[in-house]
Amino acid sequence: MTESAPLPEGRQPRRRMGYGEGREALLNAAVRVVARGGLRKLTYRAVAQEAGTTHGLVVHHFGSRDALIEEALAHAIRTSLNTSALEPETGEVADFSVGLSEMVTTDPDIQAFQYELLLESRRRPELLPQIRALYDGYFDATKRELSRILPRDAGHPLTRLVFAALDGLVLHQLVFGEPEVTDAAVEELRHLIRLLQAPESTRREAGPQSDD
Repeated sequence: MTESAPLPEGRQPRRRMGYGEGREALLNAAVRVVARGGLRKLTYRAVAQEAGTTHGLVVHHFGSRDALIEEALAHAIRTSLNTSALEPETGEVADFSVGLSEMVTTDPDIQAFQYELLLESRRRPELLPQIRALYDGYFDATKRELSRILPRDAGHPLTRLVFAALDGLVLHQLVFGEPEVTDAAVEELRHLIRLLQAPESTRREAGPQSDD
């Protein structure tokens, strides 16, 4: 038997993964590749290198690049909806979107991946149903929590407005950092929700006063 050739410096040895473990690792690797380099960088070899496994294993699991993209998006949807700070289910304003900045800091790649695919869906309409499903999940979670907080069910326009504010804060933190700015802005949003929570007579009193 001959000895194995030494690995190039900085190269990690590939390890064998079980079927379930390998699929999850490859999906996470695909998310990281897209988040850091855009969809154009998503290749079998890039995912294999990121996951520390073989090119053949990626082909075995997904068969085509399109299948890899679609399954990575479905994986991102499941992960995001499970870790989202949108629905603490307490009905307390103070709990609304707690941990939003920490969510972005902890896993920026899963957030960046979604924005990459959101824009890509303008060019690839076949991705739009999954993107819509992702955002419908966000809208529904936001509406349910607002309806717990407010004295009336939150309507579609209010839900969209509140979620758009949160979505914009996530995007800005991805680009600019500054989680403390995100936290301050979310607290201001909670203040506005408290105004909606108050009786209508109180809201009128809190509104802008005439100079007359």
